[in-house]
Amino acid sequence: MTLYDVPAPAKLNLFLHVVGRRPDGYHLLQTAFRFIDLCDTLHFEARADGVISRAADLPGVSEADDLTLRAARALQQATGTRQGAQIALEKRIPQGGGLGGGSSDAATVLIALNRLWGTGLTRRQLMDLALPLGADVPVFVFGQSAFAEGVGEKLTPLELPERAYLVAQPDASVPTVGIFSAPDLTRDSSYITIADFLASPTFCFGRNDLEPVVFRLYPEVFRASRWLSEQDALKSRGIPVRMSGSGACLYAEFSELPEAVLAKTEITATMRGAVKTNSTTHPRFRLVQACPGLTEHPLRNWIAR
Repeated sequence: MTLYDVPAPAKLNLFLHVVGRRPDGYHLLQTAFRFIDLCDTLHFEARADGVISRAADLPGVSEADDLTLRAARALQQATGTRQGAQIALEKRIPQGGGLGGGSSDAATVLIALNRLWGTGLTRRQLMDLALPLGADVPVFVFGQSAFAEGVGEKLTPLELPERAYLVAQPDASVPTVGIFSAPDLTRDSSYITIADFLASPTFCFGRNDLEPVVFRLYPEVFRASRWLSEQDALKSRGIPVRMSGSGACLYAEFSELPEAVLAKTEITATMRGAVKTNSTTHPRFRLVQACPGLTEHPLRNWIAR
């Protein structure tokens, strides 16, 4: 049995406040998650011998650190199934970009293998398996836009308006651990309520408390944010540039996808013009893409209850 072309969408943090720290070192957060139509793709082939394997190496990620393999083994152990799987992953979500690519891949593995193996776990049971894999993994199993608290595991569904996003990755990858361990990270932001968030346009609510640390440690991210903010496609319309998660990806929110596509076209044209004239006035980017926001995870209905 096989499952092909199974999506794992990226997420954005529409704001991210660090409101405290637990005795065990984990940080307490408040954030709003939204999925976007920028997806990794996974393929699964069931194995009768119980072996969990990946079809190809993932550059920079050992088997021991591969969340897709860890997720599959967690489901296998929790359910006692004797089935295995070979997992193939096509990466499109940037690594070290703050878009939750690894977490999303792990969640898709849990959801897809629960279906492929017929193990029948509920959403709540899958979310319980997801949390030890990483604080962002449960929201992808949860399957819809969410207001998150705790370490990211306390989730309340959000109904968000249709929006589109320009997403840009500077020439940088940011490891999350180093950002949260920085001594100058703000850890005492005031608690807010869902009502506070919903009463404000999502593009201007709150802030990302991790931005100052990332901007200090990764000046190329700061430079990219400042440069994008000065582009007429954004500046003339008062559209702010924000960082998602622990970076390095930046984003801007638009009411409709054609507006985001137009902004991408104008910004990339400026970049091409700079290359032709040998100008060094703009930072380098690994990714500039326009994509719609999603109202729910594309696999939400793969879990019966």
